[in-house]
Amino acid sequence: MGVPAFFRWLSRKYPSIIVNCVEEKPKECNGVKIPVDASKPNPNDVEFDNLYLDMNGIIHPCTHPEDKPAPKNEDEMMVAIFEYIDRLFSIVRPRRLLYMAIDGVAPRAKMNQQRSRRFRASKEGMEAAVEKQRVREEILAKGGFLPPEEIKERFDSNCITPGTEFMDNLAKCLRYYIADRLNNDPGWKNLTVILSDASAPGEGEHKIMDYIRRQRAQPNHDPNTHHCLCGADADLIMLGLATHEPNFTIIREEFKPNKPKPCGLCNQFGHEVKDCEGLPREKKGKHDELADSLPCAEGEFIFLRLNVLREYLERELTMASLPFTFDVERSIDDWVFMCFFVGNDFLPHLPSLEIRENAIDRLVNIYKNVVHKTGGYLTESGYVNLQRVQMIMLAVGEVEDSIFKKRKDDEDSFRRRQKEKRKRMKRDQPAFTPSGILTPHALGSRNSPGSQVASNPRQAAYEMRMQNNSSPSISPNTSFTSDGSPSPIGGIKRKAEDSDSEPEPEDNVRLWEAGWKQRYYKNKFDVDAADEKFRRKVVQSYVEGLCWVLRYYYQGCASWKWYYPFHYAPFASDFEAIADMPSDFEKGTKPFKPLEQLMGVFPAASGNFLPPSWRKLMSDPDSSIIDFYPEDFAIDLNGKKYAWQGVALLPFVDERRLRAALEEVYPDLTPEETRRNSLGGDVLFVGKHHPLHDFILELYQTGSTEPVDVPPELCHGIQGKFSLDEEAILPDQIVCSPVPMLRDLTQNTVVSINFKDPQFAEDYIFKAVMLPGARKPAAVLKPSDWEKSSNGRQWKPQLGFNRDRRPVHLDQAAFRTLGHVMPRGSGTGIYSNAAPPPATYQGNLYRPLLRGQAQIPKLMSNMRPQDSWRGPPPLFQQQRFDRGVGAEPLLPWNRMLQTQNAAFQPNQYQMLAGPGGYPPRRDDRGGRQGYPREGRKYPLPPPSGRYNWN
Repeated sequence: MGVPAFFRWLSRKYPSIIVNCVEEKPKECNGVKIPVDASKPNPNDVEFDNLYLDMNGIIHPCTHPEDKPAPKNEDEMMVAIFEYIDRLFSIVRPRRLLYMAIDGVAPRAKMNQQRSRRFRASKEGMEAAVEKQRVREEILAKGGFLPPEEIKERFDSNCITPGTEFMDNLAKCLRYYIADRLNNDPGWKNLTVILSDASAPGEGEHKIMDYIRRQRAQPNHDPNTHHCLCGADADLIMLGLATHEPNFTIIREEFKPNKPKPCGLCNQFGHEVKDCEGLPREKKGKHDELADSLPCAEGEFIFLRLNVLREYLERELTMASLPFTFDVERSIDDWVFMCFFVGNDFLPHLPSLEIRENAIDRLVNIYKNVVHKTGGYLTESGYVNLQRVQMIMLAVGEVEDSIFKKRKDDEDSFRRRQKEKRKRMKRDQPAFTPSGILTPHALGSRNSPGSQVASNPRQAAYEMRMQNNSSPSISPNTSFTSDGSPSPIGGIKRKAEDSDSEPEPEDNVRLWEAGWKQRYYKNKFDVDAADEKFRRKVVQSYVEGLCWVLRYYYQGCASWKWYYPFHYAPFASDFEAIADMPSDFEKGTKPFKPLEQLMGVFPAASGNFLPPSWRKLMSDPDSSIIDFYPEDFAIDLNGKKYAWQGVALLPFVDERRLRAALEEVYPDLTPEETRRNSLGGDVLFVGKHHPLHDFILELYQTGSTEPVDVPPELCHGIQGKFSLDEEAILPDQIVCSPVPMLRDLTQNTVVSINFKDPQFAEDYIFKAVMLPGARKPAAVLKPSDWEKSSNGRQWKPQLGFNRDRRPVHLDQAAFRTLGHVMPRGSGTGIYSNAAPPPATYQGNLYRPLLRGQAQIPKLMSNMRPQDSWRGPPPLFQQQRFDRGVGAEPLLPWNRMLQTQNAAFQPNQYQMLAGPGGYPPRRDDRGGRQGYPREGRKYPLPPPSGRYNWN
């Protein structure tokens, strides 16, 4: 489903689930960056046990950000990833576990979406480069001004795929990062860290869910563990609900649509490449010292409290007079299942169900009306009751025709409103608009980007007169812009033939007219609607997909080979007689190998990440699989307005043909490529203060070759198997830095070992229930909260998890005090921007003392929002971080941790400097490579040869 659309709908309907994060920022002292001490209590008034990072949601914005300058090379990207993780860690502050999961080889059903995304990215990238070059040539031919093209390493984001050198290097860098933090950061002191890199098969978020499911099935699992999952995908909300853990929170960057982006040609804001005019850049700052800075703020993080969402859903789904016992857990599972119909990563959404048309609300209403007849719930622990689902789908099918007609009426009404709005705007505008230096500006906006201001008006007027005298062919009403091109002084008149409406894409299906089903199947599938056998095949594939997706969310991957073999979905009214359709999947299937997946999802333009002989299969006209890699392909808008919303009509990859073609080139792999093409597993890291440290070290000393059970009493109840790691990080061994600008770890005390989750039989069913002993969190919602989603007022999320937190308040005297030092405007009066001399204060931060006046307290000094809370002592001020109170017995691992009172002396912690708090490594001359204070402006390392240079 579309992430922005679903999140927008969810946040509007259930606003109280959102909480703004309280974040402490690192300080700087004498040019040295002092990291946040994450060992202190969490300022958000909550203590988290486990933090899970869906790493792909971190890798992409750090390697090719949209709202700030991109890193210049791969080393800068790695440091940016480290800094991002540090920031998340300082907000969440987990006390038991940090789980970092990178997307590995995905199931075949997901590979179709990955293939579509990568082909689109390649096509759009090439089209953008051609358009950029065309506009550049046009602007330069007209005498426009453009900065010279930067010669920098071209980064292809398609390399963020398992099996590439980039992902292999990322795994090495993260190993170094984990070792450095466990050695030097007190917040990581007793933490268990698990890294699941791209060599471990499975999507990152589903590897995390698989870990949680398997640990929940163990007898030593703490049912009141507080989980925090970081990621921006909408399906994380569904996955969190599917765990049935009472304390589950999602942290993500706040979604802000329409962020300003700089032009790709002139690097100025306010226009796109196609609208660039090549105007000179305005001076930024008195001496142009802000020329390289972009007007962008650091993204803020928010928490999504799934326990509050469960409160909303429990109230919304509660039904009276049911013929069976109401179970809120089963109802939530049904709600998750119904959300799949509006779209997910594996199936296209049904034509009649759109999120923006409140499709989920419509499904819930139908569900509550029909469930009395079904005799039970739709799902149970990830398995679907198709007979009951059929009743829901046929009820949707009865209103499909009215849905399509209402959609058409809404679209026509919207177009009419837009047309009337454009007419009003034209009617209110003057007949002409002065341009050039005569263009009118709003007050205070003459120095805004894109405004043309003459630095010497008299000289500009003289040049305009001279141009008019020397060019008689040009009309007297013509002036000249700063680049010398003529522009009419009187402005540009509007053409009479200007259209009042934008051209709409042609829609041959016309779902709002009679005969829509016949036209749909003819246009989308190229078959007649009367072909009942084909329609049955499409419906059966979609039903299989629904069963596969739900099983994937609740039990794990049911089949690595299954995929939906069509680009479009059937209608809800076609779901007839589906109760007898088979929903079992082939057992014992295996995932693709990493390089095989690259061949299945990459376009030919990204073939440079593959071995030469493999790459040739994508471009050689005589290749047996050349049809898998079209240079161009059609995009069906499918009723949408923009190309990115359409359907990429790419051929599906035939697995048998692909494997047969690769058998001939497998012998060409080098040992390094063979290593990258193998499947790996998870690695566990602990520091010297962790109870597991000595146990793991003893395994290496004895040279144990058999897998060993993890002692749960030493690791917060975590269970699984340990096996020795050939590339292990061991104490007293130097950990070499893979990033040239960061120093090696010469005093390492961290140890790593291979970790494998508990294994179960293939037909084992993980129960989707709340575990015995789980304490339901205290209710958060109040009666007034039920109305906030519908009263039309703007909803402001609370700060932190304590709703009784009092905001910092200043009285009138404090505001008067601040008025003497805070700027109130420009000029040189009493409230000017110039600060009074230091001698004026005489011990008071804000203003001098008058005779007989008591000193004003320092109202803003050392004041934090959490210091203003006036209520019962928060949890983090209790003796233990555990939420258990009273006579509840301590679990074994908590008893052990509570008895550890040894002081933690961070290794080299006082020497931290540079990006992410890293000490600079010594260079070959024995000196130090200092970090510039302005950011990551260190010199470029030697080219890696991994990317092409422009």
